[in-house]
Amino acid sequence: MSVAARYCVVGGGISGLVAAYRLRVAAGPDAVITVLDPADRLGGILRTERIGGQAIDVGAEAFVARRPEVPALLGELGLSGRQITTTGARPLIYSEGRLHQLPADTVNGIPSRPSALSGLVDDATVRWMLDEPRRPLVWRSGADPTVAELVGERFGEQVVVRSVDPLLAGVYAGSAATIGMRAAAPTVAAALDNGARSLTEAVVAALPPARAGSVFGAIDGGYQVLLDELVRRSGLQWAQVAARGVHPVRAGWEVVDDEGGHWPADAVVLAVPAPRLPALLADLAPHSADIARRIPVASAAVVALALPGGTPLPEQSGVLVAGRGPLHTKAVTLSSRKWGRRGSAEMLRLSYGRFGDDLARSTGDDELLAWADEDLATLFGIAVEPVDARVVRWIDAMPQYGPGHADRVADLRAGLPRGLAVAGAYLDGIGVPACVASAARAVASLVAGSSVGQ
Repeated sequence: MSVAARYCVVGGGISGLVAAYRLRVAAGPDAVITVLDPADRLGGILRTERIGGQAIDVGAEAFVARRPEVPALLGELGLSGRQITTTGARPLIYSEGRLHQLPADTVNGIPSRPSALSGLVDDATVRWMLDEPRRPLVWRSGADPTVAELVGERFGEQVVVRSVDPLLAGVYAGSAATIGMRAAAPTVAAALDNGARSLTEAVVAALPPARAGSVFGAIDGGYQVLLDELVRRSGLQWAQVAARGVHPVRAGWEVVDDEGGHWPADAVVLAVPAPRLPALLADLAPHSADIARRIPVASAAVVALALPGGTPLPEQSGVLVAGRGPLHTKAVTLSSRKWGRRGSAEMLRLSYGRFGDDLARSTGDDELLAWADEDLATLFGIAVEPVDARVVRWIDAMPQYGPGHADRVADLRAGLPRGLAVAGAYLDGIGVPACVASAARAVASLVAGSSVGQ
């Protein structure tokens, strides 16, 4: 009688849950799939809370709908009908004490035409940008400078601080100085590799074609809907313990937890954040462990508020903040306006914390809530008592994709022994689609190297 295949997934975030589901699809109904995660809930940085009687995502909120991974996964799970789109409202940028329209036709804030930034940057910067196509461009194919290095040299510091940094702070909790071009704007880097004669020309070439429909999507009822279905369809067993080590044994692998438990497996997916990976790989793959150890991370805090219905807020999707003062927040999402889900309360989120600061760890809930009140008064001139509020912290959850990140990740994967794979946001991108793709890639590597699904 054959013995059922056994698999361990270390980490119960979206990457781990997608990996568990993909293992079920590949290995069939008899396989034993165990997810080890010590948290009080599965889902990692995906978290749906009820605030003011409404469901709101307080971790990752949206996904890029034009990437195929999440819509395809929702379709596979029978959840396509739960996908929602934005109202089309656009965000504002707060810079130099004023609110500005978010410039159009940019790639992560890198402009394709100087006129798009008129009013956001000064006239001297606009003239410098107009001249950029005539200035010699030195670009080596395969180069990966920071965004600040390239954009600052070609378009000027104001473009970096007022247009690019607000977007990168919102997405990565980082800045143009911490993110490489190939992570933040891979299509722009590719256009430069292909011979674009200026940064302006490269951005124009990199702009996605105009398409009907929303750029961003979300799930009616929040990401919890997706998490619950992945748990159900994967048939996973959840061990609410932390993995302490992974060891090769004669029959495959053994995961040891912090309570002394031993979990045998034919193959293992390590779907943990980068800071947790070195302890699991130190003996098995020291080079890979060292690479993971050198991936910087940032922490962030989210203040989710339910304001009284009718609170006067602009018909925009939110505000991105340039610079660090006088506001404490780096971004505000006007969730009810963004998604058109108007209820008895106006839902919004304020994000705090950037790479290099300790704000998310060191600032108390009461102080964050007070900052939220001050920031809303500065931005919108409102002073109202929230109906409900929640503070959530995401510690070391935001990887920084510095120059050369893709090469380092390739080396990390190459150093793993057969039967072991990695998945997570620190690999190929911070968004949910990239996490879904990394989980599928991890399982595919195990299937290719073993008898999974045979």
